[in-house]
Amino acid sequence: MGKGRAGALAALFLAALALRPQIVGLGPLIPSIQDDLDTAHAVVGLLGTIPVLCMGLFAPPAALLLKRVGSRAAIGGCLFLIASFGLLRTASPQVALVVVFTFPIGVGMGFAGALMPVFVKEHFPDRPAFATGVYTTGIQLGSALSSGLAVPVAHAAGGWRGSLAAFSAVTGGLFLAWLVLTRFDPPHARVEARAPRLPLRSRMAWLFVVLFGFMGLTYYGLNAWLADSFVERGWSEASAGGLIAVLNLAALPSSLLVPWLADRHGSRRRLMIGLGVMLVTGAAGLVLFPGGAYAWTTLVGLANGAIFPMVLTLPLDISHRPERVGSIVGMMLGVGYLIAATSPFALGAVRDATGSFTGAMWALVAFATVWLLATLPLSRERLQRARA
Repeated sequence: MGKGRAGALAALFLAALALRPQIVGLGPLIPSIQDDLDTAHAVVGLLGTIPVLCMGLFAPPAALLLKRVGSRAAIGGCLFLIASFGLLRTASPQVALVVVFTFPIGVGMGFAGALMPVFVKEHFPDRPAFATGVYTTGIQLGSALSSGLAVPVAHAAGGWRGSLAAFSAVTGGLFLAWLVLTRFDPPHARVEARAPRLPLRSRMAWLFVVLFGFMGLTYYGLNAWLADSFVERGWSEASAGGLIAVLNLAALPSSLLVPWLADRHGSRRRLMIGLGVMLVTGAAGLVLFPGGAYAWTTLVGLANGAIFPMVLTLPLDISHRPERVGSIVGMMLGVGYLIAATSPFALGAVRDATGSFTGAMWALVAFATVWLLATLPLSRERLQRARA
């Protein structure tokens, strides 16, 4: 691997570390945030919903940004946006400003999430699943570290604001690392940008939307409310926050291993059906047998870790052209994140309405079941017929 490709792979991994702490790191801090801001579960849920919503809204127009400035400058700008507005949010004294400053953070995440698969296609066309696995592992590691460190850093730094400020400062450092490691990229030749033509008539693209959307409903719902649901059961904030850390740490080995295997052996469908069974079993176990929460959370984490890169690789399987990959990814992420964005707010509203998290947790089991059923049509023959 040449110096440029090695630098691009390292940059991809490090940039990905910054794409989830501002969402996932919130989960263990939600009880403290809610007490400090004196607001409802549904309102605090907006802090998880807004970034995911922005990831949907700004995924399709990412192609315009890509053509104007190129993937290096665009992803770097996204990291700067996340870092700067993350710091502004922590300094905001009122809940309204905390919510408002969450929007630009989500914009940065939305553009970056849609640009990274294109960066993979540009730099690693021969090993797309492996490169995708590298940056999704970065996302999972960033999620695991932020969820595990959120409460300890908050205790050391004087509260939830100090914890989120630390995440933002680290993102600033990752922004500088991105600029250094991608300096070998050739200069971008600006081209006339047009709105991307989304494959709205493609059944396979819509299937990808369902897979991504229901994956997100489950993932973001768990990261938002799993810890708080066990605080409700009498666990300490630190112990309940540990479940979020386990959820994301367990995802690390599978996020690299399963995509590596998928490039070499077996069918996508067989692997994804197995992952779906794990996801449903773990989610149901959290409701029915909460005493084994760490085991069930590990099972869900292992499934999530592999599901994310596998779904992101699907658009690469049905097109060789970067512009078509970008349009499919834009649609999949755009509509999929809009679906996923409803999870933190809606489940928080269910908790407010019912007085417990039981109904919300059963909803997560239902989301996981729909995801499993949606993997059944992913035969090798159907993927090959959709190739263009």
